Amino acid sequence: MSPNEVTPPIDVFESIGQQVAQVDAPAAATTGEETTDDNDDGRVVEEIESLCMNCHENGMTRLLLTRIPYFREVIVMSFRCEHCGFQNNEIQAAGSVQTRGTHYELRLTNMDDFSRQVVKADSAVAKFVELDIEIPYGRGQLTNVEGMLRAVIDDLDMYQDARKEQQPEVWAKVNDVIAKARAMLAGESFPFRFSLDDPAGNSWIAPDLHDGVGKWEKREYLRTSEQNQSLGLSDTTTGAEGTTTSSTGMATGMTSGSDGVIPLNGQGRLNEDDDIIPNEVYTFPASCPACMHPAITHMKMVDIPHFKQVILMSTLCDHCGYRSNDVKTGGEIPKQGCRITLEVKNPEDLARDILKSESCALECPELDLSVNPGTLGGRFTTVEGLLTQVRDDLHNQIFHGDAKEKGAKGVKDAKDEGGDSEYYSTDERSRWDAFFQGLDDAITGKRAFTIVLEDPLASSYVQSLADDPREPDAQMTSALYDRTDEEEEELVESDKM
Repeated sequence: MSPNEVTPPIDVFESIGQQVAQVDAPAAATTGEETTDDNDDGRVVEEIESLCMNCHENGMTRLLLTRIPYFREVIVMSFRCEHCGFQNNEIQAAGSVQTRGTHYELRLTNMDDFSRQVVKADSAVAKFVELDIEIPYGRGQLTNVEGMLRAVIDDLDMYQDARKEQQPEVWAKVNDVIAKARAMLAGESFPFRFSLDDPAGNSWIAPDLHDGVGKWEKREYLRTSEQNQSLGLSDTTTGAEGTTTSSTGMATGMTSGSDGVIPLNGQGRLNEDDDIIPNEVYTFPASCPACMHPAITHMKMVDIPHFKQVILMSTLCDHCGYRSNDVKTGGEIPKQGCRITLEVKNPEDLARDILKSESCALECPELDLSVNPGTLGGRFTTVEGLLTQVRDDLHNQIFHGDAKEKGAKGVKDAKDEGGDSEYYSTDERSRWDAFFQGLDDAITGKRAFTIVLEDPLASSYVQSLADDPREPDAQMTSALYDRTDEEEEELVESDKM
């Protein structure tokens, strides 16, 4: 390698399926064999003779690498002992730890919600919120919400006879919890919530096209240093010989990045009062939240006319390729939330500036689109840019494809290039195709629609095209509202975090 060549970032988050495809490609070229998507139908079940921990005889473990629609590849493992009949089933993620942790929450309102598929990785904690019962990390499971709740009931009921004799008070409390859980299972306690929190980002609750705001929620978050340690993620960078290094492995007084060597205390001008200056780009070292190696964070404060100051933040890691862009709003928490409604009728409306804060919910009734707070993080873009990002994120999740790698050809072309669409029924695929076609028509200005931003922190903004920018125009309305008790509780919890 010549001195001028740059080593590409190491993608530590590449899935096993991608790695296998890279290995198979040269092999196929050597043997002259053609590889097609039809090979997925011939999935190989690996059988391994292994020790039964129940009777200590040899049983059989079967492994299958498969892909779950809406999600990603997993390894399904099944063990059975022919001697004693012991069985065990579990799953593991067929890939590395994701760049961010994920938190899912489903609000069950009818019996059909019990059939929602659930992937609980071995690093995830599941919780039935109203029961105040957690299922700790440990064995991975591929089941549904009903299966998770039945397992909770069975585990609690297992030693009730012994508790009744030895600990009557504990027996009574556990019995009350079991009764509540059985009432939930019978459909007598709707609504109630089920959540999954996985710092590795490898767990999942199935969404549905008709889920409204507050029904199904996915939130990504940066892991804490303790969570990174529990997942085995730590910085292995060492300083050069004769150089003093910090606890993160960076040379004292400097760090490296795409823009060269940067002082440890960052760079960027300050005013006479040592405050940051609007539109000045500040650069400072940080730790990559994905791989914990040194990374670079850029920050810029921007004044939005007739609104408030916001901070744009961007983080780049040269080691694993991690990138993030986010918008932070400041100021005190207002007494009321704000609901902004915009009627998008022409291309000029698509070019309006829009700020969607992290606490804001987005809804487009005509497009059957709803985005829960925290799903996209904070975004400062245009109406067209925001819808494009929503479309691309949803399409990548639903059809397991990357619109960017497909040249942004649109959903209509991208859906025919493999992905998860082969796993769907005709009706399911038709519904999703119609949904994405509606989004495409809205993005290209072929249909009118309405955007509703509901922000309990009143930190979201839509550009006005009226003669007086301080007033909303005829196509936009803005109204304050009193926050619900649930929103107040969520704000208190987020403030504690």
